Amino acid sequence: QVQLTESGGGVVQAGGSLRLSCSASTGRISLRLMGWYRQAPGAQRELVATMPIRGDSNYADSVKGRFTISRDKTYTTVYLQMNSLKPEDTGVYYCHVRDWLGNAHWGQGTQVTVSS
Repeated sequence: QVQLTESGGGVVQAGGSLRLSCSASTGRISLRLMGWYRQAPGAQRELVATMPIRGDSNYADSVKGRFTISRDKTYTTVYLQMNSLKPEDTGVYYCHVRDWLGNAHWGQGTQVTVSS
C-alpha cells in the first residue's frame, strides 16, 4: 500500500515562494514516477510537474522557469520549489506517484493560496 504525505502549502503574496514536499511510504513497492498536480476552484485537475525515475522532468508551460521539481536519492520524497508565484497558481496541490505496476496513487492535497 502506497501512502503519500504532503506538506508545505500555505498563503503567500504574489511574487513569493513556497516549497512543497511529498513523502511516500511504499513498503516494497517501487515507484517509476513522482510528481505534482493541482486543481483550482471550478477547474479540472492539471499536471504541474512530473519526474520519472529515469529521464527528463516534465512541466506545465504555465510553470516553466518558475517551478522546479526535485527528489531525494531514495526516490521516496519529491519536492516542488515554487518561485515567482502568481494568483493563478492558487489551488489544491496533489502529490502523484505511479508504481512499477502502473497504478496511480494520490496524496490528500495541500492548499496553496497566492494573494495579489
